Amino acid sequence: MTLWLSTGLIFTFAAIALILYKWWDMECIGVTPVRTLTFIAILFTSGLDVGLIMFPLTEFGGYGNVSENPEYGFANPLAIEFGFWAFLIWGFYFLTCFYFAIIEPRVKFFEIPLVKVVNNVVIIGTCAFTAYLLLVNLPWYLPQIGDGESVVPTFYAIVFASIGLAVYSSSKIKYVRILSLSSSVLFIALIAGMWVRAFALGDGSPGDFLGTVGMLGEYFTNIHHFVLPINDYHEFYLFWWFAWSIMIGQFTARFVSGIKTWQLLIAMLVVPSIAIGVWFSVLFHYHDEGLQVAAITNLAMITVGVLMVVNSLDSLIRLYTDNLNLTAERLGRFNYVLFNLVAMIGLTMLFQLDFLRIQWVGALVIALYFGCFATLWRQNAAKWRPSRAHQKKTSWITIRSNSPTDPFRRCS
Repeated sequence: MTLWLSTGLIFTFAAIALILYKWWDMECIGVTPVRTLTFIAILFTSGLDVGLIMFPLTEFGGYGNVSENPEYGFANPLAIEFGFWAFLIWGFYFLTCFYFAIIEPRVKFFEIPLVKVVNNVVIIGTCAFTAYLLLVNLPWYLPQIGDGESVVPTFYAIVFASIGLAVYSSSKIKYVRILSLSSSVLFIALIAGMWVRAFALGDGSPGDFLGTVGMLGEYFTNIHHFVLPINDYHEFYLFWWFAWSIMIGQFTARFVSGIKTWQLLIAMLVVPSIAIGVWFSVLFHYHDEGLQVAAITNLAMITVGVLMVVNSLDSLIRLYTDNLNLTAERLGRFNYVLFNLVAMIGLTMLFQLDFLRIQWVGALVIALYFGCFATLWRQNAAKWRPSRAHQKKTSWITIRSNSPTDPFRRCS
């Protein structure tokens, strides 16, 4: 699995470099273009899940314990956490978003029946894993409900309610947009509230915050360490990111609003990484100074985490139901909600039983990457390579967005 993952990583970064070299200034237009700020909000809330909120405080200690984990000795715990969640790995989303916006409309690799089946299996499996992560992490954040370790019925109720809300939200694209913007605003408010308590009302100072942020520099000076797997835990993260990559690119490509390729790169790598870097810096100060997370802050973290899960799930449910033509318009709202609710709850329980693993899903996605490249290789490059002259006249995505058969156009 390590060799397979490493090969996929090398291929991915090489493909990103090729895109930037060949099509730096190309205009990218989606079938349902939105404002760039809305696009970033949709990307951020769809591309992340509850792990962003819940994992860091549980992981800083392990990354800092270099006596037991010497492989982390090249950088501080904050830089390690940032490397697992930000910047370089968001290039996966950039690659797939560019592909679905510019190349897939001509190549139609994902319309091949077998590929379509595999793609939807990946989407559905990752949906269930997202809900499973929320379920298994709730005991750590809500120990007052149980013993802090066991999953109790209340936690199942929270997760099932989140799935239900996501399924209902996915039935209309406007709900997806509203939730994405709302979650982004609440996340910013959460960061601001915890920052004020730590660096304004507490013993810390704005200077301490800047010093903590400066620790992120060790990520960029050691970025080469994150190109290939550091250990088994890093492999888990990388497979997880691969599992998300195709479906997030497929979903977000619909909303690109005519920005250039280099602007898309900034929107998908730099902007989310700034938000993640600030959030992790605040959390690391709490960890390093041994600050207790107040009950109301803990509740706010849980709320934002649950909303991120809902945002992720509604985007992915929307995607696979459109791909399989199992839309609310076709099935009816009640049948649509019932079918997806039962399916998601059932698959979440399979992860709970350790029957499924996200590493298998990620490995399957890497196979799709190679299969897509092989298809491109077989085709005459002139038939799919976008030219600057052609792009000035029209856009492949513009042509596609005028099609009355596009499901997102019908539902928007």
